Amino acid sequence: MASDAQKAAAILMKEYKDLSKEKWVRVELSDDNIFRWTLGLVVTNPDSPYYSGYYKCTMQFPKDYPYAPPDFRFSSPLWHPNIYPDGKICISILHAPGDDLMSGEAAGERWSPAQRVESVLISILSLFDDPEINSPANVDASVQYRDDKAGFMARVALDVEK
Repeated sequence: MASDAQKAAAILMKEYKDLSKEKWVRVELSDDNIFRWTLGLVVTNPDSPYYSGYYKCTMQFPKDYPYAPPDFRFSSPLWHPNIYPDGKICISILHAPGDDLMSGEAAGERWSPAQRVESVLISILSLFDDPEINSPANVDASVQYRDDKAGFMARVALDVEK
């Protein structure tokens, strides 16, 4: 019988192969390790302030994937209300499964084994289009997004250029 890690590796290999065919993401294995991915996300929505940007990030998968969420982080800092200075992203679907009374997140908003890498990445890209400013990871970016949209857009343009 296959171990959890072997099952997770098989699931990840299929997801890796499927995502490798997509044009909006570039995915590579770090050190040929199926549990460590290096990605490049392309923002393809022309209405997004991050449009045409190419953003490098990493995903580290637990050995019991898909029962536990991956760790996701951007490789470079980005000016965004939902991205911490260290590149980690604050998004409900990457939080551990179950209800969380402290955050008010219901189980249906958090990680579930039904999630896949593609759905996580699409959710992250949708945050580029529509940041969640009510529970920010970067309060300064959130306040600027709310109060000074032109200044926010100018700051984001610098990230897009990089």
